Amino acid sequence: MEKQAFEQTGLIPRSIIRTFDRFKKQIFPGGEFLVLQEFRISRYQVLVSVKCLLSLIFIPLLFNFFVKFFILLPLTNCFWNTYQNKIFLNSYQQERAFKEIKFFEEKIYFESLLEDELKIFKNENLSSNSITENKKCLNDSNLIELKNSCALLKEEKESKFQKKFISLANQYNNESIESLTNFFIDFLTLGTLALLFVLMKAQIIILKSFLTESIYSLSDTTKSFLLILFTDLLVGFHSPKGWEFFLELILLHFGLPKNQEFIFLFVATFPVLLDTVFKYWIFRYLNKISPSTVATYHNMIE
Repeated sequence: MEKQAFEQTGLIPRSIIRTFDRFKKQIFPGGEFLVLQEFRISRYQVLVSVKCLLSLIFIPLLFNFFVKFFILLPLTNCFWNTYQNKIFLNSYQQERAFKEIKFFEEKIYFESLLEDELKIFKNENLSSNSITENKKCLNDSNLIELKNSCALLKEEKESKFQKKFISLANQYNNESIESLTNFFIDFLTLGTLALLFVLMKAQIIILKSFLTESIYSLSDTTKSFLLILFTDLLVGFHSPKGWEFFLELILLHFGLPKNQEFIFLFVATFPVLLDTVFKYWIFRYLNKISPSTVATYHNMIE
């Protein structure tokens, strides 16, 4: 026979029964021992929950850090720079590099125009203030200086472009290595986290019980506020912008091309699915566990 998830409501309210049980424990002999035992159990539950939570957070992070920077990153760097001659991991990186080069070219062209206009302005002032008989000589010298400056400017442009190309090549080469490393290390980190869930199954049960008691011990107003906060963050009016930004970070993290159609499809469907799950959870479970919280929640959103 299956065990019911919720207690059935009897003739006497459960709150009165619990109050009577606590009163009976305090009056009859052995009450102090029971209180002390409950305190020890509660203390043990808190310590185990804190240790379990810290282990689930810091062990994967430390594993990610050390394995990534001391093992995977050097191996990926060696493989990428030794056994193949590519710089870009995909076409999306090439498009970004071309846009940066085009912007840099327009910037250099604009700066050169400003420099030419400034030199012409200086030459005109110099010619207007010169003596009439030395005007031709000055103009010839200015022409020679202008030719020399043009040659130097051309060499300077080529040098700037060469430095920019080398900088972009190093940047996108390192970005490709970083993306490949992130893919493998994230996979290994998820495996480590799954292994921790298997090895710490008993501690996780205690942690789950502790978190459940902590949440249910909050007031109805606080629980309703947290419920509204999380639902608005995940499925609220402004949540599509957050989901779009989150997806772009994920794609950039793995070096994948930014597909706007995929992002729009995800933003249009996933929050709707989450909203349905939230409403089902409120109707199916929270309404039975804490009806007053549901009533407060509906009053706050109206």
